[in-house]
Amino acid sequence: MNPQRHADTPSYTLTCQMSQEAAALERLCQVVRIRGFRIARMAVETAGDELAIALTLEGTRPIAMLKSQLEKLHTVAEVVLEQGSLARSLRA
Repeated sequence: MNPQRHADTPSYTLTCQMSQEAAALERLCQVVRIRGFRIARMAVETAGDELAIALTLEGTRPIAMLKSQLEKLHTVAEVVLEQGSLARSLRA
């Protein structure tokens, strides 16, 4: 059930800081899915009332659109696109 990534599908790494509240992670995952991306890897750490989330995403749609939509979630404090994440995926 783990489909192989197509060689031409770009991969991106995002980090996200958000408040830990009911259904916050579900909303984040839903926005990622609706915007046409697939979560290849996700790591979540908690620190008090905050969540630190590292996402590796695959998709062909503009990553800036997804970043903008995630920043609109009321629980999200910050979204950072790792510099060079696309370049690394194209070399892999």
